[in-house]
Amino acid sequence: QVQFVESGGGLVQPGGSLRLSCAASGTIFSFGAMGWYRQTPGNQRELVAGITRRGSTIYVDSVKGRFTISRDNAKNTMYLQMSSLKPEDTAVYYCNTDPAVEIYWGQGTQVTVSS
Repeated sequence: QVQFVESGGGLVQPGGSLRLSCAASGTIFSFGAMGWYRQTPGNQRELVAGITRRGSTIYVDSVKGRFTISRDNAKNTMYLQMSSLKPEDTAVYYCNTDPAVEIYWGQGTQVTVSS
């Protein structure tokens, strides 16, 4: 059974940095493309960064140059390095395959950017 567990969120001041981790059960290499998503109250989850099995990446315009997605297939782990954080980055962050599979959603990790 596939399970993703997100961690690394927290409260950070504007301009600060956080590194999120996504631990996957099973072998993520076999999942192919994966992504980090975020959701704010009243809104749908949006894909903010994606990475293919071989490491090609995509980003939503609002995070380009500030976020970096990476994956370690040997450790079955994916990361999201976030820097120059803004209040509008506040959200619950989730990892999933790309495109997402409904039954794979985990609990997410809360990121709050506030002074």
